[in-house]
Amino acid sequence: MTNFLLLAIVGLIAQLVDGSLGMAYGVTSQSLLLTIGIAPALASASVHIAEVGTTAASGVSHWRFKNVDWAKVWPLAIPGAIGAFFGAVVISSFITAEAAEPIVAIFLFGLGVFVLARFSFRRHERPVRVRPVSRGFLAPLGLFAGFLDAAGGGGWGPISTPTLLSSGRMEPRKIIGTVDTSEFLVALSASIGFLFALTLAEIPWTIVGALLLGGVIAAPIAAYIVRIMPARILGTAVGGIILITNMKTFLEAVGVGGPLAVLIYIAIVAVWIAALVFSIQVNRREKSAIAGDPSTSRVV
Repeated sequence: MTNFLLLAIVGLIAQLVDGSLGMAYGVTSQSLLLTIGIAPALASASVHIAEVGTTAASGVSHWRFKNVDWAKVWPLAIPGAIGAFFGAVVISSFITAEAAEPIVAIFLFGLGVFVLARFSFRRHERPVRVRPVSRGFLAPLGLFAGFLDAAGGGGWGPISTPTLLSSGRMEPRKIIGTVDTSEFLVALSASIGFLFALTLAEIPWTIVGALLLGGVIAAPIAAYIVRIMPARILGTAVGGIILITNMKTFLEAVGVGGPLAVLIYIAIVAVWIAALVFSIQVNRREKSAIAGDPSTSRVV
């Protein structure tokens, strides 16, 4: 019962982060499941099956708060679903657990670096000019993000959300709501892929249920706070968590151990703390600037 509650809390925290930031449910959950010894394929399967429910709840919640651009959901979601199906088959059928663990750790560590850098050290934000986003841009993005999401246990949000943010063509809240809503098809397709490659008996349904329960509870809360929570600070926190939870396996995969590994671990924790402090300070300055000039709009 204690383990179930702890996993439910993991699902709740991961969905709060994902729903308010547009990324990191899969990365956060997958990282923590790998940390407690769940095999990569089973961890990814558990996360994606749980996400079928959590993304449905998240999509409905974002829709109610008018955070979804439906014209961009399908061009992003359908290629994402195709990529996710093949990613699930690849990690379940062609890569052993022993081989997958360092690959997944390196992938997640790289995503952690990306998320931390993307949200921690931006000094200036570009204004948003709402313009059309072509299907020729959305389809390859969805296909690539969907494949890596299923194969690595996370990646749909970390790849899709920053890419769309960097284009400066959509409001941030619309990007987050659209990416989260699109993820329903991605999670469903990945789950079907895992069920093709794994038996029902192999799926750790207790973990799935716990993650699902926490995620469904958090979904409407996250959709509400997407308008008020500073994405810079939340993204910095998530990036650090991903780095720390994958550090041990990552260093082993690249052949680093002993005192050097300890020093690297301490250095990364120090960088994370510094990034959090920097993010909080910049966020305060941005708030002060907005208070001084009400006509100024801030992009997060």
